[in-house]
Amino acid sequence: MPKSWLLAGVMLVSIAGVAQAQDVAPQKLTLDRVYGEPALAGPSLRGLRLSPDGTLVTLLKARPDEQARYDLWAIDTATGAERMLVDSKKVGTGAELSEAEKMQRERLRIGGDRGIVTYDWAPDGKTILVPLDGDLYLATLDGKVTRLTQTEAGELNPTISPNGTYVSFVREGELFVAPLGSGTERQITQGASDTVSWGTAEFVAQEEMGRRTGYWWSPGDRYLAVQRTDESPVGIVSRAAIGAAGTKVFDQRYPAAGTPNALVDLYVMKADGSGKVKVDMGPNPDIYLARVHWSATGDTLYVERQNREQTRLDMLEVDPETGTSRVLFSEKSGAKSWINLSDSFRALKDGSLIWWSERSGHGHLYHYVKGKFVALTSGPWEVAGLVGVDQAKGRLYFTANKDTPIEQQLYSVDIARPNRLTQITESGWTNGASMDGAASKLIVSRSKTDHPTQVYLADTTGKRITWLLENTIDAAHPYAPYIADLRPTRFGTITADDGTVLYYKMITPKLEPGKTYPVFMQHYGGPSAQNVVNRWSGGLPQYIVDQGYVYFEVDNRGTANRGKKFEDAIWHAMGGVEVADQLKGVDFLKRQPFVDPAKITTFGWSYGGYMTLKLLEKTKGVFAAGIAVAPVTDWTLYDTHYTERYMGDPRKVPDAYNAAGALAESDKIVDPLLLIHGLADDNVVFDNTSQLMAKMQAATQPFEVMLYPGKTHSISGVGAHVYLTMLNFLNRHVGLPPVDPGGDARK
Repeated sequence: MPKSWLLAGVMLVSIAGVAQAQDVAPQKLTLDRVYGEPALAGPSLRGLRLSPDGTLVTLLKARPDEQARYDLWAIDTATGAERMLVDSKKVGTGAELSEAEKMQRERLRIGGDRGIVTYDWAPDGKTILVPLDGDLYLATLDGKVTRLTQTEAGELNPTISPNGTYVSFVREGELFVAPLGSGTERQITQGASDTVSWGTAEFVAQEEMGRRTGYWWSPGDRYLAVQRTDESPVGIVSRAAIGAAGTKVFDQRYPAAGTPNALVDLYVMKADGSGKVKVDMGPNPDIYLARVHWSATGDTLYVERQNREQTRLDMLEVDPETGTSRVLFSEKSGAKSWINLSDSFRALKDGSLIWWSERSGHGHLYHYVKGKFVALTSGPWEVAGLVGVDQAKGRLYFTANKDTPIEQQLYSVDIARPNRLTQITESGWTNGASMDGAASKLIVSRSKTDHPTQVYLADTTGKRITWLLENTIDAAHPYAPYIADLRPTRFGTITADDGTVLYYKMITPKLEPGKTYPVFMQHYGGPSAQNVVNRWSGGLPQYIVDQGYVYFEVDNRGTANRGKKFEDAIWHAMGGVEVADQLKGVDFLKRQPFVDPAKITTFGWSYGGYMTLKLLEKTKGVFAAGIAVAPVTDWTLYDTHYTERYMGDPRKVPDAYNAAGALAESDKIVDPLLLIHGLADDNVVFDNTSQLMAKMQAATQPFEVMLYPGKTHSISGVGAHVYLTMLNFLNRHVGLPPVDPGGDARK
């Protein structure tokens, strides 16, 4: 399922950048410009990393004339000078990616990206491993690029070993290891087939568990922990990918809720494949391999084992020589709850561990030492992630929403002084950060509603060393011609039926006295996501407001970053409190003197599309129209790890699934509905929408539909058409004129 997109009362976010851009002739945003090039947000950077010696920051930068294609660049941390290291167009072959790599990219939500999408530094800082167009290349800092592989089959999950001795990758289900730079590869696993693979994460691990790989090097390059996956128990789903020029049928192993998962085993072996031992994961094969870690010395393997119900998470301590294991500690959920996974783990040199847990009801960091947990952070707020550990100083760096749920800041805390936090980043922005392995420098990425992403290099106190992307909205910035029309984003709170505080954000047109406006109410509403955040959301909301709509979002109970009680409200009851809370948002809107209560529309994508259907089923005449993009309509069609986490096993609680689905009460939908779906969606498969269409057709219920041939869940590459279709549909039902994608709808 996609992971989407302080207050007592109201906060207005100021309009920054107007002064810098005020001398630019103002223009009106158009759909063509929102989705055109160069991007309105300015340069797009991703994958920022410090070189091992700290002298360079490497990154993937989108080409100005082709914002979906990325090249590898480097910025000198002393001078700020930047240069391209690898030109994806010059080096790449343009070969089509394997189906396996396409699906991995889809799991990462980068299915529409081209060029270089990942890379890996060698620990000596002299070379960089670059996957491109299905093969592997080794780049040096002087711009030279050497091709390492040239095979018809693509290489997956490539990496350089911790000591820099080897490069490893998966090809056709087998794990290969080669000395770095020599090209003499060795296949170290055997037995791959149509259902068996080594070294890759199974579908639910990639899609739902946030685990992207299936093998892990130990420090010192002594061992490899390697996953073996047997998909033979998993049911086959025939998925048609309907394209503009034909249809391909994929027989996909898909573990739908209540059906068998893949059998996952873990082995430890040496770099040449010798000394292979199987890790004892316990007698029950129906478990999840959640995470795998090595100790700082490489003498101990730590394995996170999650039960099928996701109510227990065991940390196994494994001897890599024998594969024997013992339970070091466990996390257990409360009643009507589940265990969330995290990447905030670190094995320290002294043998103790840094661990993230929601045992207090909120996500916090703990120091596990000598069999005991010491809380390093606590309170009614959430630690989002562990960013870095300075073991010499005993200091942790982490992101959290300590002061307000709508912003994220970077903090530090010393292990020896729990709960004495130092805020490092500037309030008023939502910040993310990364560090080098020694936690000596910071790369900070930040944005707010009225300013696109900025990136800078800082010392550990937060003092900026140099801008990596200042991205000031000056006269040369792509957004400068439209800044004069930028409307402020307002944040505030409303109260749910049980007294829970809910946060909303709103953007209004320039209000005229006595005039009322239609509402574009967007929602996601599902777990593991948060929409109401003080961050840049692009030109699209501003464009929608410029068409005459009030733009509105509220985060209902069940969404992320508000604690377990807030999230657990959907347990075995999806489509319940989320709907009630969104309707509280509608009640709030109706009380605003500038809102036309008869012209409130609702729109959502994926879980949000499901929410649109549930909202229309529970109301009549409340919404002028609703749009559901790629909606889940039947939760038994969705995968095990996601669905059972919240809904339980459908074989045990069928009534809960029937009530949560969007099919049983679809005959209650009487308000205008537009359904949109990509015809090659392998996440929320098209069967969800086709079942609903058939049921509504049989009941002679009117609806409209737009289908996108060859498009997956993100429907990438045709965003302007998606929103043209949506807005023209909504405009017909609220009395606004048709949209001209290249001009102003109000002309």
